[in-house]
Parts: sequence; C-alpha cells; structure tokens
Amino acid sequence: MPKALSVDDAVRLVAPAQHQQGAAEPEQLCNRAMFELLYSSGLRVSELTSLDTHYCKAENGREASLGWLDMASFEVIVTGKGNKMRKVPVGKAALVALTAWLAVRPPASDGSAALFLSTRGTRISPRVLQLRLKAHALATDIPANVHPHVLRHSFASHVLQSSGDLRAVQEMLGHSSITSTQVYTALDFQHLAHVYDQAHPRAKVK
Repeated sequence: MPKALSVDDAVRLVAPAQHQQGAAEPEQLCNRAMFELLYSSGLRVSELTSLDTHYCKAENGREASLGWLDMASFEVIVTGKGNKMRKVPVGKAALVALTAWLAVRPPASDGSAALFLSTRGTRISPRVLQLRLKAHALATDIPANVHPHVLRHSFASHVLQSSGDLRAVQEMLGHSSITSTQVYTALDFQHLAHVYDQAHPRAKVK
C-alpha cells in the first residue's frame, strides 16, 4: 500500500520553510516550486524533472518538449508512461511558487528551457530532487520517510477523500487502468475508519 502524508503534514511540507531565515535564495524558491507542484498535480518525479518553461519544438538537434508549463491555462502538460501525454491542473499555491521561481530562474547553462535547474544550471535530476525533498522534510520535522512519490500518493488520497471521484483521480495520475487507481479507495477507507474511531461514541469498547 502506498503511504500518504496527513493533510496537515503535506501542507506543512510544501509551505514556505519556517526554519529558513531572511529572503529566500533561488535554490529555496526552486525547491518550493518543485514541492508545491508535486503535491498540487500528483506528478511522477520523471514527469516533473522533464518539464520545460514552455513548449519547445524539435530543432537544432534538440528534441521537442516532453512536458511544459502553461501558466495561462493553470496546467502542466506531461508525458507519462507509454509516452501518453496528459494535462493536469496546477493549484493556486503552486502557481504562486512557480511565479516566484521563474522571476529568479537563471538561464540554463546548456541553453535549454528546463523549468527546474540544479546549482550548476543544468536540468535537475530525479536524484537531486529526492535528496532536496528528504533534507527539507527532515528540517521540517515531518515524521515520515518522505520521497517524491509520497507527495503523489498524498495528492491522490487527499483529492479522492474530498471528491470521491475515482475517474478524475485516474485521469490526473495518468493511470491507463482504473485498477491502478483503486488502491487509493483503500487509503480513503483507512481515513474514514480513523475518523469513525475518533468520532463515534460507540466505536470503541470502554
């Protein structure tokens, strides 16, 4: 079973870091934009690191964009498993974080349109993203082993808890089969069972 963060822990993880003092550095703004987008849109780590700032067609030896940000439409276009492209909404908090990052994003060292950059100015790698998220989670005292897929699980679980719309969650996650998404109904039941245990006067035998 995938492990999802509680709503409070997920929000605390992606919100502006309280342990950082003074004005945010570009790397901090990049991190916040990445973490917000992971939770906002439920992206796979490979989908997030493949994003460009805008769509780029194939030219001068470069391949066309696999994914890109569309701020005007409040969405990202990504290429998932099986080379299937999909559009996913981006929430307001993620848009704010992305706007702050884009305002300070330096040009990529290789001239690419990569949305998220390493300290060397190259497209950020999944491994660097994993390390940054883990370090941030530890600094934020999140009581879980946090990696990018945890935010994807949390996104799916929390949207399903609020909406109950399994098909919509399937589309946003890019699952080809509803069976892959149905695992989150078990997570949702766990949430309901916890609420029941805490709230119903006859839930527990005294």
